[in-house]
Amino acid sequence: MKAALVTSSLSRAGGGVSAVVEDLSRALLAVVPDVRVIGLRDAQWPIKSTEWNGAPASALTVRGPSALGYAPAALARLQDIDAAIVHTHGLWTYPSLAVSLWACRTRRPYIVSPHGMLDTWALRHSRWKKAIAARLYENAHLRGAACLHALCEAEAQCIRSLGLRNPIAIIPNGVAPPPPSNTSALPPWCASVPAGAKVILFLGRLHPKKNLTALIDAWPKHELGDWHLVIAGWDQGGYSQILANKIHQRCLNDRIHLVGPLFGIDKETAFRRADAFVLPSLSEGVPMAVLEAWSYGLPVLKTDACNLHEGFSATAAERLSLNPVEMAKDLSRFLTSQPAELHQMGRSGRALVEQQFSWTATAEKFLAVYEWLVNGAERPASVQVS
Repeated sequence: MKAALVTSSLSRAGGGVSAVVEDLSRALLAVVPDVRVIGLRDAQWPIKSTEWNGAPASALTVRGPSALGYAPAALARLQDIDAAIVHTHGLWTYPSLAVSLWACRTRRPYIVSPHGMLDTWALRHSRWKKAIAARLYENAHLRGAACLHALCEAEAQCIRSLGLRNPIAIIPNGVAPPPPSNTSALPPWCASVPAGAKVILFLGRLHPKKNLTALIDAWPKHELGDWHLVIAGWDQGGYSQILANKIHQRCLNDRIHLVGPLFGIDKETAFRRADAFVLPSLSEGVPMAVLEAWSYGLPVLKTDACNLHEGFSATAAERLSLNPVEMAKDLSRFLTSQPAELHQMGRSGRALVEQQFSWTATAEKFLAVYEWLVNGAERPASVQVS
């Protein structure tokens, strides 16, 4: 069987989706004879291409506005690959239309992974642009899928609430185990955070849905021992300046630190040197950053909107309310926890990802779905039918 994974950005600009495509395509190569990846070329791809560690990838040239992602070579590239099944990752760009056209011409099946892009909050963001894209091509792309993919039950319910009756495979993302430790590397916040201080880390895309302004508002003005908040991530739409202004307004420059995007060894060192991880998001599919934090043994503070409820039941995370008053209380309670309690929470998180969130298990579940759609194998237990 030959499979093709299609997405928009293959670089860091694609955030968690591009990371998933890279890791999933690599894991699929162990169980699928031939896997190819198609994405769109952007300004960051020349750098990313030198470190790409997934299945063989084609980055296609975009014409016109980058937000649309019109790549006229996409359909021809899909036909050249001659895959038995195509798997779309993400929505709202031209690759969705290219996959729909490919399916019409070949009569072969495709799967769509929205990666949280059909959640209520996500649909409200840039609503009019998405409404246009939906009418032009995205609705047809979703309705024509042989199977939709949800990262969790909550995302499956969101998909059903939109009237989509396709089969839905509920399969969580995986996470790779941490690489061997580089004990000599300094944390990226060493210039601003005193040696020996404790760090609760946010790492991800700096975007309004991450709700970081609320987290800054919730940070207590009174002393919380030696805890500092480090916000690491790549900026989107000038949000980092909004965060910097908020930190300045609250006079918290000595406690909350923006350190910019972290990749490679810097990202690894941040996870190794942090003492806890926080994600105050308004909307997520299944956030890779939380899975990564658990893989490094970090205790996690997160909202219900992160859709990783297994973390609460496994005592690997504590709940962070979206209510401003309660968020402040939750944050204070977490940061005043006993060190032994936080260490145990981190150990529980590491055990959780080892048991339930390996890329090997994820790839095998997707292979079962591919075999069902292409070869008529038995419907996998992961698939719900309407």
